[in-house]
Amino acid sequence: MINVDSAATDRSDTSRFEAGRNRLASLAYRLLGSAADAEDAVQDAFLHWQAADRQRIKVPDAWLTKVVTNLCLDRLRSAQVRRERTVGAWLPEPLLDGDPMLGPADTFEQRESVSLAVLTLMERLSPHERAVYVLREAFSYSHAEIAEILDITESASQQHLHRARRRITATRRGGEVDPASARRIVEEFLAAASSGRTERLVALLTDDATAISDGAGLSEKLLRYDTPQRVAAVARAGFKPTPAKRRLVGGTPAFHYAVVNGTPAILSVLGDQVVGSVTFDITNGRIATVRGIAAPARLVRLTEAWRQHEPDTPLIAQW
Repeated sequence: MINVDSAATDRSDTSRFEAGRNRLASLAYRLLGSAADAEDAVQDAFLHWQAADRQRIKVPDAWLTKVVTNLCLDRLRSAQVRRERTVGAWLPEPLLDGDPMLGPADTFEQRESVSLAVLTLMERLSPHERAVYVLREAFSYSHAEIAEILDITESASQQHLHRARRRITATRRGGEVDPASARRIVEEFLAAASSGRTERLVALLTDDATAISDGAGLSEKLLRYDTPQRVAAVARAGFKPTPAKRRLVGGTPAFHYAVVNGTPAILSVLGDQVVGSVTFDITNGRIATVRGIAAPARLVRLTEAWRQHEPDTPLIAQW
């Protein structure tokens, strides 16, 4: 015989978990830089939640935050993850603007913490530094709360935050950019690249511009290009259409302007499938960093979001 009260309690507890799922997923994504891994961590947390004596959990949100955070730290410490990321074959997984996994975006710190630039920089932090930075900057937890989540002292939490901020601020570039200006710069970049105007491309780049590509998942390491001239040459080679490139991608994609992880981007879309994402870090009116991601496994969630999105008129409809 089914215990009605027990079944009702289980449904209530499941509903409570689901109500906080997006927050937990956005926490996990910031810690891991991967939507797929974040979803796995949240699902593992749900299994912990189901197995726990929930009547003894006084503050469910705090308990779940601790579980998710520590599951993510365990993943970051795993030998496989360290090996994959050490060889330089990793970029954060891009997410389309409006994706609930991007989480809170009310403050500059919250928006910055989910940018591809900062997610990449956080790879230089220890797992504890990364966790403290995310919990404090993106979710406004106090040092006392962070100490409880990570089983460290308040003083240690403060020290981890200080080191994390110092490392990130020492290498990040620029601040927020006016959306209209960002779009104009990206449109000019695409127009120059697709028409082969190298001099115009160089003029749009900072003197120390960098381009990073995952090589569509075909390379064991990230491809990196320094100097405006090399970045311009790579952009021209990548965006200028040829029959061979059309055969390689399987058709004639359209190029759309989008916002990805809070930064301006160009998405290459074939039918309803995103086959490439190029994001731009802009500093003082010029492009400082170009990141190209085309590995299909890293575009799954972006494609799902795109299919539910109402895109603007493509910048290039027939490439």
